[in-house]
Amino acid sequence: MGLPGPIHDILLVFLGSGIVLGSLGVILLTNTIYSAFSLGFVLVCISLFYILSNSYFVAAAQLLIYVGAINVLIIFAVMFMKGSEYSNDFSIWTVGDGVTSLVCTSIFFSLITTILDTSWYGIIWTTRSNQIMEQDLLSNVQQIGIHLVTDFILPFELISIVLLVALIGAIAMARQ
Repeated sequence: MGLPGPIHDILLVFLGSGIVLGSLGVILLTNTIYSAFSLGFVLVCISLFYILSNSYFVAAAQLLIYVGAINVLIIFAVMFMKGSEYSNDFSIWTVGDGVTSLVCTSIFFSLITTILDTSWYGIIWTTRSNQIMEQDLLSNVQQIGIHLVTDFILPFELISIVLLVALIGAIAMARQ
């Protein structure tokens, strides 16, 4: 967007604080419906971040896929779930909880290490067949497609697996 610098910075601060507060709401709220709505708020704030970054296609995809489909599916699964069966198990710490905590912590630290070790200066350039093409020669959708099938194929596939597992888990919870 062609906003002046101070207005852009103020919007970034508001969206960032909205994401942080919404994320805390997802984690700290005990009512799962409120947590799901807080997750929807976070996802909307992220799509507004994409709009501020002039990535309109990614913002529309974020709204349609995550807010419109995944979050609604999570809300339906939570609404179909019987709360009395699951509310009594929160005080018990099992081996599965420890393994899950260990896996999540290791993924977190590997992501932090990857983020710190990545050279972020060459991202606006894309290579294909050993030729460097400037960003202006391709449309945004073509750039996204090229990046997804060349540079970001592994994260793209991992995200699709995570979404598939979330969908299967939501369906399994809704059936119970």
